[in-house]
Amino acid sequence: MIDFLYILLEPRNMITLLVALSAFATVVTLASPLLQGDQMQTRMKTLAVERDKLRAANREALQKNKEQVNPRLRDDKPKGAAAQIVDALNLRKLLEADTSRTRLRQAGLRLEKHLVTYLAARAIMPIIGGVVVFVYSSTVFADQVSGSIRLATTGMGVIAGFYLPNLFLTNMIKRRQQSIQRAWSDALDLLLICVESGMSVEAALGRVAQEIGSSSVPLAEELTLTIAELSFIGDRGKAFENLSNRVGLPTVKSVVTSLIQSERYGTPIGTALRVLAQENRDDRMAAAEKKAAALPPKLTVPMVGFFLPVIFIVLLGPAGIMAFG
Repeated sequence: MIDFLYILLEPRNMITLLVALSAFATVVTLASPLLQGDQMQTRMKTLAVERDKLRAANREALQKNKEQVNPRLRDDKPKGAAAQIVDALNLRKLLEADTSRTRLRQAGLRLEKHLVTYLAARAIMPIIGGVVVFVYSSTVFADQVSGSIRLATTGMGVIAGFYLPNLFLTNMIKRRQQSIQRAWSDALDLLLICVESGMSVEAALGRVAQEIGSSSVPLAEELTLTIAELSFIGDRGKAFENLSNRVGLPTVKSVVTSLIQSERYGTPIGTALRVLAQENRDDRMAAAEKKAAALPPKLTVPMVGFFLPVIFIVLLGPAGIMAFG
């Protein structure tokens, strides 16, 4: 086993393994769009099941004469090694479970098992990272590094393992927010049209969720979940606040604020949505102009490094051949 591990951790074998993994990841990435099914329909079915669970939980709470209803989406208490680790180490308190739950919801992970898995990963990954770095430095670079450097690199592996789940979750949140941000302007325009045509807020959100699903599945998912919460939460403003917290975008928060004010004070929502839609379009244009203005500096290095040498060769090449040929 030690010999196999030593052979595996040799630089040449590690490079070969990384190249093979990169080729496999490339093939999977190129083939995944052809193999995946209808994500929109699958997520809508999942949301329908979650909506039924929410309604059942609300009816049960009303039967027991509860004063408040918790609208959070949770399934049964998770079981297994991850749950035992979280409970044994009291990770819910140490790693701020409420903050982690909010970030998981922004990534589209709403179930309690997702929270348990994330907290357990933050406890296990530092150990795995430290062990991998220590074994690698003790086998491949055993004669090249001292003990103090080996301990330092092991500590760096522990730190990297601790932040790796958080980095992975942050990337998921960014990808989801980018998808919602790209489709939010069209969704806001469609919501304005539906509201001004006389539709209620629930009907307008339902229509927007149906139409915007082809552009952004996460946005359609969040709007559908908001409609489900509006159907059973007594405080409608709380449902809109939940939408803002799940998405975490300033543009969505401004629209949610307008919806809450309209529900609370009875102000016309159409005028506010028209102003917000115009501001959103102006922000998109400003962001596009900012990217366009940043393009020339980014092209300077490629131009100097690749284009100018070719131009000099083309222009001066014939003269050099005639002079020295």
